[in-house]
Amino acid sequence: MKKKVAIILFNLGGPDGPDAVQPFLFNLFNDPAIIRVPNPIRWLIAKLVSKRRAPVAREIYAELGGGSPLVPLTEAQGKALEEALAGGESEYRCFIAMRYWHPFADEAAAAAKAWGAEELVLLPLYPQYSTTTTESSFRDWERAAAKAGLAAPARTVCCYPTEEGFVEGYAALLSAAIRKAGGHEGFRVLFSAHGLPKKVIEQGDPYQAQVEQSCAAIVAKLGPAGRNLDWVTCYQSRVGPLEWIGPATDDEIKRAGAEGKSLIVLPVAFVSEHSETLVELDKEYGHLAKESGVPAYIRVPALGTEPHFIEGLARLVRAAQAQDNILCPEDAAGHVCTKNAGLKTIR
Repeated sequence: MKKKVAIILFNLGGPDGPDAVQPFLFNLFNDPAIIRVPNPIRWLIAKLVSKRRAPVAREIYAELGGGSPLVPLTEAQGKALEEALAGGESEYRCFIAMRYWHPFADEAAAAAKAWGAEELVLLPLYPQYSTTTTESSFRDWERAAAKAGLAAPARTVCCYPTEEGFVEGYAALLSAAIRKAGGHEGFRVLFSAHGLPKKVIEQGDPYQAQVEQSCAAIVAKLGPAGRNLDWVTCYQSRVGPLEWIGPATDDEIKRAGAEGKSLIVLPVAFVSEHSETLVELDKEYGHLAKESGVPAYIRVPALGTEPHFIEGLARLVRAAQAQDNILCPEDAAGHVCTKNAGLKTIR
C-alpha cells in the first residue's frame, strides 16, 4: 500500500457569490494578522469596514460573474500537482484551505482525515512569506487540525521566492509578453505585488525583501535579454490611512505615461488570477494607463498551471518530505521566515 500524503494548498480565498462578499470581508478584517488590535475592538472595526466596503466589492466581483474564480483555479493547480507527483512511492491528494472563505482550513482538515492521510505537506500558494498571509494561514491550520483530531505528521513549505520552477515559469510568461510587444525597446516591466503597510515590514516581515528577490531572479533568468531590461518592483491594492510600501503601481503607471513608456505588468506575488489581477490590473490600471498616455499596456498572466511552476511545486513537496519539519530559504538580508523550532534552511 502506498503512503497517503495530503498536500494542503493555502490561499486567501474569495467570495463565491454576492451574498458572500460582506462575510468574506469581515473574516479578512477580523484576522489579527491584518487588523492588529485586540478584540472586541478588532471585531467592531471588521463589522464596520466590511459593511462599508461590501457595496464596492460586490461591483468588483460582479465583473467576474458575481464571485472569485480562485477556488476552481486552485483546484486545477491541485490536480496538476497530483499528476506531477504520480507514479512514486506515495499517493498524493491535494486539499484546499482558504483563509477567509470556503473551503476553510476546517473543511480541508476534516477531508484529509476522512481520506486517511498518513502524512501532511503544508504548501502555501504565497511564494513570498508574510505574517499577513503565510503565518496567518499556518496558525489557522494548527487550530483546524487540532479541532479535527488530525494527528498525521506535517512537513511545511515556508516560502519559495526564488524557487526554480516559480522563476522559470514567470520568465517564460514574461518572455512571451516581450515577444508580443516586439521586443522590450520602449517598454518598462512593472513587477506588481500586493502592498503592505510600511510598519509591518519595519516589524521584521520579510515579504518586501522576498518580492524584490523574486523580481531580480526572474530578470536574471531572461539571460542576455534581461541585461538591458527597464524594470521596476512596485506594489498595488493599498487601502486605509497608513503609509504603505512603495513605489505604488498606479504611480508607476502615471510616471510611465509621462515618459512615453509602454508597460508590461507582471503580478509577481500572485500565482492565480483573481480580483486583483482581473479587475485591478486589467481593468482599473489598464484604464489608468490609457488615461495617462501609456502607449501600450500588456499584462502577463498569473502562473496558474504553467508547467515549470507545477513541477517546482512538486519539487518543493518532495523536498519538504525529506525534512524534519519546515523547508525554508533564507533571504539575502538574513531574515528567517518563521520562528518555529526545528527550522530547516535550504539554499
